[in-house]
Amino acid sequence: LKTKVLEQVQDQLRDILDKALTESIEPPAHIQAALTGKTTKKDSSFFVCFLLFLSELFEISHIRTIYHMFIAVLLIFCMSTLAVDYIDQGRYVFDMLFYAFGKLGTVTWAWLAMFVYTLFVPYYILEFWGSLYHKFPSKLGLTLGAGLILTAIQTCVLGLFPIYTVVHHQLPPASRFIVILEQIRFLMKAYSFIRETAPVILKNTPKEGEKPRFPTFSSYLYFLFCPTLIYREFYPRPETNQPFSKRTMVLAVFHSILPGIMLLLLCFFAFLHCWLNLFGELLRFADRMFYKDWWNSTSFANYYRTWNVVVHDWLYYYGYRDFLWVSRLPI
Repeated sequence: LKTKVLEQVQDQLRDILDKALTESIEPPAHIQAALTGKTTKKDSSFFVCFLLFLSELFEISHIRTIYHMFIAVLLIFCMSTLAVDYIDQGRYVFDMLFYAFGKLGTVTWAWLAMFVYTLFVPYYILEFWGSLYHKFPSKLGLTLGAGLILTAIQTCVLGLFPIYTVVHHQLPPASRFIVILEQIRFLMKAYSFIRETAPVILKNTPKEGEKPRFPTFSSYLYFLFCPTLIYREFYPRPETNQPFSKRTMVLAVFHSILPGIMLLLLCFFAFLHCWLNLFGELLRFADRMFYKDWWNSTSFANYYRTWNVVVHDWLYYYGYRDFLWVSRLPI
């Protein structure tokens, strides 16, 4: 019987190992199809939303384990750096961060100035040009005039103003980096919007009594924040496979029960058992009744009286008893 059990366990372990090696080497089926170019008709639509390759790899348990190991090593490295800096040099590494991201007030109002300009000026100048282009007798003159005005304002607001702010206020490295990067981003966003919208206005001549087709202000505002530099009036927005419903809500609640219970147990064990007992031991405090057998409670009333005796005693003496004492006083 012992030999048969050992053989069966060995076969199961071999199967598990083979499956694990296969999962860690071969990418998922849909990624293989994308790499080989073999996609279905549904996947060959104009807008196809791909997941990041690393996100797919993290679905494999072994890769996810390595990912968690790196996170743990990073946390240990951060804690060791903080401890060494404080003990050896008497300072925290956060001092460098506070210095690098200093003068955030200046960064904020500079960013707001660039954002407000990029939001309104290019949009309304282009709208003004588009509304007059097909009616104006000198189309070239109108285009050159609008282009020169926009270029001059762009040079002042998105060209010279951020550089002057950085140099004049002597911004720290990280704050300076934020202002310059946002300057470049707004320049590229505004250029893409003009570059993609102007040809559409040129090609589509409106009929009499109709206004020229122009992008909505909300689509342009969305473009200023979305993570792309190519303007499109519409972007793909993948919808969830499980729309909100009572079933979805119930499942979400029950899926959160186990993590919530684990968090409750960890907080209870870390604070009421370990932390309070530590100070009780250091201060030779004899009363260690920090909690009672709350896990045997059959009602919420009993649970709230037993899970945190320290707080319950305070509420009992200074809340409940004092309230009874005040209520019995003659008026």
